[in-house]
Amino acid sequence: MTRFRIGHFLKTRLWAIPLLFVLGGVGLSLIATAVDDGEMVPRSVSGDPAAALQILYLIAFSMLTLTGLVLSLVVVVVQLGMGVFSPRIVRQILQDRPSQAAIGLFAGTFAFSILALRRVGTDSGTVPGLAVIVAIVLVLACIVTLVWYVNHIGQSLRVAALVGWVAEDTLTTLEHVFPDHGDGGDGLEPGLIATPRSGVIFAVGHDRLVSLAEQAGCRLVLLWSVGDFVPTGAALFRVVGDPASPLPPGKVTKCVVLGPERTLNQDVAYGIRLLVDIAEGALTSGPFADPTTAVQAIDRLHDILRAMVRRPLDDGRYHDAQGELRLVVPTLHWEGFVGLAFDELRQVGAASPQVTRRLQAALEDLLSVAPLRRRAALERQMRLLEFSVAKVSRHDEDRDAALIPDPSGIGSGPDRVGPIKL
Repeated sequence: MTRFRIGHFLKTRLWAIPLLFVLGGVGLSLIATAVDDGEMVPRSVSGDPAAALQILYLIAFSMLTLTGLVLSLVVVVVQLGMGVFSPRIVRQILQDRPSQAAIGLFAGTFAFSILALRRVGTDSGTVPGLAVIVAIVLVLACIVTLVWYVNHIGQSLRVAALVGWVAEDTLTTLEHVFPDHGDGGDGLEPGLIATPRSGVIFAVGHDRLVSLAEQAGCRLVLLWSVGDFVPTGAALFRVVGDPASPLPPGKVTKCVVLGPERTLNQDVAYGIRLLVDIAEGALTSGPFADPTTAVQAIDRLHDILRAMVRRPLDDGRYHDAQGELRLVVPTLHWEGFVGLAFDELRQVGAASPQVTRRLQAALEDLLSVAPLRRRAALERQMRLLEFSVAKVSRHDEDRDAALIPDPSGIGSGPDRVGPIKL
């Protein structure tokens, strides 16, 4: 248990790895200045004593500033994690190895440069050329690390990254406490292909899957939609028919790209979901918190659905060159897109006249261009919007005003703008 206590103590301390880097920088500086007597590196490379002194001084000063900057970024990440997610996420952030390594590299370079300064002799003309070259190499490594680290911090602030940290640590603990001895099976029925790892589906190689199914003489059915999270070991595909030739599961699962979170690669619904989230976030504190932001999000939702309303949507059925059905993929239909765009906004914004008037304008405009087969979903939204507004309105006049179509929310409806004179 003593070893566990020491390991746990060092693992949960932000300074442990940076301290090792500092000690490494000190040791490397002592070795570099001990090996080089001032004649190993030509002066044309290392420069004269004044130049070497200036180079090492600037490196030491910049590394000290950079170390403070990185520590400030860590503090900002901790504050955001505590305020936005949970105070219990702080431990995961402080245990982030890339952050510790970046801090250690900058601090170690500072220690190296400071100790190398003492061997520069302005009177004797001694220049530790090897130390100067090593310091320059370390600075180049720090520049690359800084760019990488800024990207790492930005990625770490995503919900998926923080949730992923906790999940990975939990799974590691699970494997340690309850190891899998491989005698439980996967629990899948015959004809199912399992995914080797977890993640969100954000791209599907339809052409490659059709080719594999054609070669095997069968049909593949993808059991999850683009944007769904698939747990490790879950059934990803169902094989329909008796394959005439072996269907390699590894090649099939590689045609589905999994990642930590949804993206817009093939997921139109995710873009709509983001706009709805923005509008809902503006109305979270109440219907009059920030309705203008909600209206701006509805503007874009209206634009997307208008571009979609008359075009054919993918039915999720893919055929080979001979017309044989080879792949079936769950795909969101028109009613699903309309519900995704308006259902939640209609409920959360029913008490905001700006939101309801803008929704009414969007629905009426979409109905004016929608083909007959796609009008039912829009008409349903108009009926539900009228019901929601009537439920929260105290007076009939307020109800009627909240249902007047207005592209600006409140500002350009027929009750606010006079008729255009020709």
